[in-house]
Amino acid sequence: MSGSLLGAAVRRTEDPRFLTGRGCYLADLDFAGQAWMVPVRSPVAHGRLAAIDSDGARALPGVVGVFTAEDLDLEDLPPGVRVLPKGCARPVVAREVVRFVGEVVAVVVAETPHQAADAAEAVWAEIEPLPAVATIEAALAEGAPLVFPDLDSNVVWRTDHEPVPEIFDEAEVVVSGVFRNQRLAAVPLEPNSAAAVPEGDRITVWAGSQNAFAHQRAIARSLGIDPHRLRVRVPDLGGGFGAKIYTYPEQVLVAALAQHLGRPVRWQESRSENLVAMCHGRGQEQRVELGARADGRLVGLRATIFQDAGAYPAFGAYLPFLTRLMAAGVYDIPFVDVNSISVVTNTTPLYAYRGAGRPQAAALIERAMDLLAAELALDPVELRRRNLIETFPHTTATGAEYDSGAYRAALDRALELADYERLRQEQAERRSAGSSVQLGLGVSAYVEVTAPLGQREWGSVEVRPDGSAEIRSGTSSHGQGHETAFAQLLSGLLAIPAADVTVVQGDTDRVPRGGGTMASRSLQLGGSAVVRAGEAVLVKARTIVAHRLEASVDDVVLFEDGRIGVTGVPDSGLRWDEIAALAGDPALLPDGLEPGLAAQVDFEAGAATFPFGAHVSVVEVDTETGEVRIVRHVAVDDCGRILNPLLVDGQVHGGIAQGIGQAVFEEFRYDRTAQPLTTNLTTYLVPTASVLPPFTVDHTETPSPHNPLGAKGIGESGTIGATPAVHNAVVDALGFLGVRHLDMPATPSRVWEALANPA
Repeated sequence: MSGSLLGAAVRRTEDPRFLTGRGCYLADLDFAGQAWMVPVRSPVAHGRLAAIDSDGARALPGVVGVFTAEDLDLEDLPPGVRVLPKGCARPVVAREVVRFVGEVVAVVVAETPHQAADAAEAVWAEIEPLPAVATIEAALAEGAPLVFPDLDSNVVWRTDHEPVPEIFDEAEVVVSGVFRNQRLAAVPLEPNSAAAVPEGDRITVWAGSQNAFAHQRAIARSLGIDPHRLRVRVPDLGGGFGAKIYTYPEQVLVAALAQHLGRPVRWQESRSENLVAMCHGRGQEQRVELGARADGRLVGLRATIFQDAGAYPAFGAYLPFLTRLMAAGVYDIPFVDVNSISVVTNTTPLYAYRGAGRPQAAALIERAMDLLAAELALDPVELRRRNLIETFPHTTATGAEYDSGAYRAALDRALELADYERLRQEQAERRSAGSSVQLGLGVSAYVEVTAPLGQREWGSVEVRPDGSAEIRSGTSSHGQGHETAFAQLLSGLLAIPAADVTVVQGDTDRVPRGGGTMASRSLQLGGSAVVRAGEAVLVKARTIVAHRLEASVDDVVLFEDGRIGVTGVPDSGLRWDEIAALAGDPALLPDGLEPGLAAQVDFEAGAATFPFGAHVSVVEVDTETGEVRIVRHVAVDDCGRILNPLLVDGQVHGGIAQGIGQAVFEEFRYDRTAQPLTTNLTTYLVPTASVLPPFTVDHTETPSPHNPLGAKGIGESGTIGATPAVHNAVVDALGFLGVRHLDMPATPSRVWEALANPA
């Protein structure tokens, strides 16, 4: 991409409309004749649905109807992962049994949202309580109540990899621990929503979706219609973090009701509904052993992973696959033995959440490395340096094929920026002085996998008659900056001003296929598709100009000013609008060349990429109150070749904030009867700007060989690197007081309890 904008710090072209209130979110849309849907949700975690009394609701003003499972007869939503039992399919509306608090048992449709909400309150669901299981431990206990009685147990997926009997034969020291990645809520700025508009024999569904095609398939299957009769459109979207990959029953219901009533129907989730109804993340416990020789060289890692899948297993139950894949981290470990067990519980279903299995892997190995460093009386940094992978490509004991890396360079740069040695000196001074506020330093060196489960994406480029360009992509932005990134790529390739490039995504009528946006795949796959399509357009344009000027194609080039002409003859150049006009007239084209100036590509990488980096967290812990204060955070991340450093840094900043959230603040909690305890933002705590520290962000660049951009993902790296760094920092502050480990989040009460009972 000679003369391209690759690497330029281009400001986001999306931001002016967002900052001036001109963004168009689903709540901004209005449809003539629309009605509003409000779900009636189960207040019981597990029970038999005996009856629904809706007479009072039907009599209220504005009520169009009250609908139950029997009224709509919709196909269940399957788990979506082949290894999971088909008997765990999720009903769109509960039939006979409810399995978690928040499950839909009926829906009310009314003329206004307030009328629908009032009527939903008037619906009475008679539910006979059944014993519930709220935790992994309870689900696995002997004689545990079964979430699905047709299954033999609450286990819905397990792996049984061959054991490695010699794993610790050369170990002179083995450390062990039980690590917990607590259940998290996604808390996107925009809660879930959907609207459906019947249009003849078709339905248009507007949905908050990270993959419009997955929603199209799932909704059409449930309605029993051909997917082509369903158009899914995604407007501006206020965050997803993985939770909006999932197709929710409410999104199916608006389509079914619009079809049934013959009028538009819409739904908007409240924040409290969002916290119990939107899929949760993490929910994983790990039993870990790490062995090494006396000099700190690692010899083996063994772990058993226990995954909470929630009430209806889906991709969340499969997350241990990714945790196992990345369990070795950045370290050269000869033997890795990891198995997993996924169980159902009477809680909100689990799905992907920023990182999806990889943060759990980083937490596993990075906490174990700190335990081992303490056992060997080594500085945690020194232990890491002795075990870093140095040669690439590298295949780990779990089969991960790391494409490229420079792990030592990232770690050294992070330590340099943090001034690590000076911080250790300050820590020693505070300890010797007996300060009540102790300093903690946490280090994490991580590697993750991006685009792990699909390396194909569709994209197209068309130059229009006025010389502007349109990109269409199978990805779907929800805050990443695709409009800027893709326009930047094409502008650098074709020398068309970025302001004259339009990006179309999230529309199943205008884009024929695509994998959506998840797993940090968009630039490396979607961006590569744009580049390949743009290159094809450039080849066609050069061919047309060569024919027009009676020159050899090899002599026709793209000039810096955006014209295409004969090399060395600037006056011969034709503008893009002139070339588009030629392309539109078959009589002016070479024989065999199709009219138009457009190309579409299905780009296939063939392999995943492996971003990496190192984070250093600096915290203060008040040993008298247990309060943790994040003082500073340093991140050095490597996402391959960088397209736009502003976009990359923005992704890292957001990721660090969510990593800090898991380490110190966030946890979705249930009581023993599976009643949710953290159903609003006064009880489920997320970090705000006032508690976040200054971020020092830097990068190394190690291109991937698997795509023409050399790009790797960056959308989840900040979370993966930050979580164990902050967690390690809190434990490090307390280690000299005998605290070996404490679970996340490191709340004041949990810190105080660890100090009172060190172990």
